[in-house]
Amino acid sequence: MVKICCIGAGYVGGPTMAVIALKCPDIQVVVVDINVPRITAWNSDQLPIYEPGLDDVVKQCRGKNLFFSNDVEKHVCEADIVFVSVNTPTKTRGLGAGKAADLTYWESAARMIADVSKSDKIVVEKSTVPVKTAEAIEKILTHNSKGINFQILSNPEFLAEGTAIDDLFKPDRVLIGGRETPGGQKAIQALKAVYAHWVPEANIITTNLWSAELSKLAANAFLAQRISSVNAMSALCEATGANVTEVSYAVGKDTRIGPKFLNASVGFGGSCFQKDILNLVYICECNGLPEVAEYWKQVIKINDYQKSRFVNRVVASMFNTVSNKKIAILGFAFKKDTGDTRETPAIDVCKGLLGDKACVSIYDPQVTEDQIQRDLTLNKFDWDHPLHLQPMSPTAKKQVTCVWDAYEATKDAHAVCILTEWDEFKTLDYKRIYDNMQKPAFIFDGRNVVDIEKLREIGFIVYSIGKPLDACGLRTCLLLPKHLGISQFYSLILTIFG
Repeated sequence: MVKICCIGAGYVGGPTMAVIALKCPDIQVVVVDINVPRITAWNSDQLPIYEPGLDDVVKQCRGKNLFFSNDVEKHVCEADIVFVSVNTPTKTRGLGAGKAADLTYWESAARMIADVSKSDKIVVEKSTVPVKTAEAIEKILTHNSKGINFQILSNPEFLAEGTAIDDLFKPDRVLIGGRETPGGQKAIQALKAVYAHWVPEANIITTNLWSAELSKLAANAFLAQRISSVNAMSALCEATGANVTEVSYAVGKDTRIGPKFLNASVGFGGSCFQKDILNLVYICECNGLPEVAEYWKQVIKINDYQKSRFVNRVVASMFNTVSNKKIAILGFAFKKDTGDTRETPAIDVCKGLLGDKACVSIYDPQVTEDQIQRDLTLNKFDWDHPLHLQPMSPTAKKQVTCVWDAYEATKDAHAVCILTEWDEFKTLDYKRIYDNMQKPAFIFDGRNVVDIEKLREIGFIVYSIGKPLDACGLRTCLLLPKHLGISQFYSLILTIFG
């Protein structure tokens, strides 16, 4: 029996190995991690991550040919194929801080593999890594090999959280990159044979190592670019009276462009997009390509602009202050059908409102209060470095409450901000919500999930990304403080209209 070991039991390693175990009953799959609580959770009825369909897959295989263990060295030693799916956070200090990937965990894993191995192995990059990482890993393994042969492959994941299991069952492509040597090509075929249990051969792409490593960064950069492009258009739509949904639909009907990733929103989040683009920027700079680096920086700048624009809209619309006002936040995860909050736009929006002394009441069906409080204490990039966690101050805690019911979150609120596109937010009883809110009652839809006209009929003043303001909302925005000077007036008008 072929044995696969995956180092790292996170969002990539856990689901990927579970599906491999399900589809390859003749292969023993072990997921290892030094994090004891995480492995304990994988072996329990309450898995450490939420992903539709994941529970069923794990329960079908666990204890048969799928195992979760903290005995890392034992299972790495016994494996024929070792997937490495460890964290590659953005560096927060030193050379490349704020852009470059920190490969500390990867290097540590490579040294451990070399140290414990007693037989030839295929080592597979499953983490998202900078181009040429495989070359560095090869050097570590080769110089510590003790005569053992290692082949390095790049097999990047292209999963979307919320649909990861479906993506694994029916991938549009599986990418495997390896050395163009007899040993490298043999390793490619060995990994290809694993995926061939359920993936059509036409969907398994083989390339050289560097193409595979770069393809992952490029794919995420292109997807994020589309989101920033439509978000840039949303600001122009608001300024001109156009409707971004109509514009997106018209643009997406062009078969050269297509409709996917053209939904305007408060901004993109998740663990990959920003991190991978910043990594791409750093690689471009290191290779003497400043113009290319500057191009990709703009994708991040537009995303940051969209989040700050949303906060400015909330404050400006509510008479230029949210101090001591209750703002209900519906949704904290970065997208629906996941409990992942890494780089979620909700963090920046909440911090912006808290900075203006708002009191925020947060509801998300899959995110715990501990996670929310933790996220709101961290500085940029610190979410990927657990040791940076700082306790929230008592003053800040008073400004933040977390509840497990949308109606409780919105009770006595001055405004509602929808920041995650959970399906339940489309079907809430908004008449009940309106009756229990302060007046005027505002809704700021950061995901374009509500029926604007119905809400306006109820009595809400509604702001939706990329949609024209109604007359009532416009009048409210223009109820300015008497002390406002002419320059401040023009500044506020610019803020309101993007």
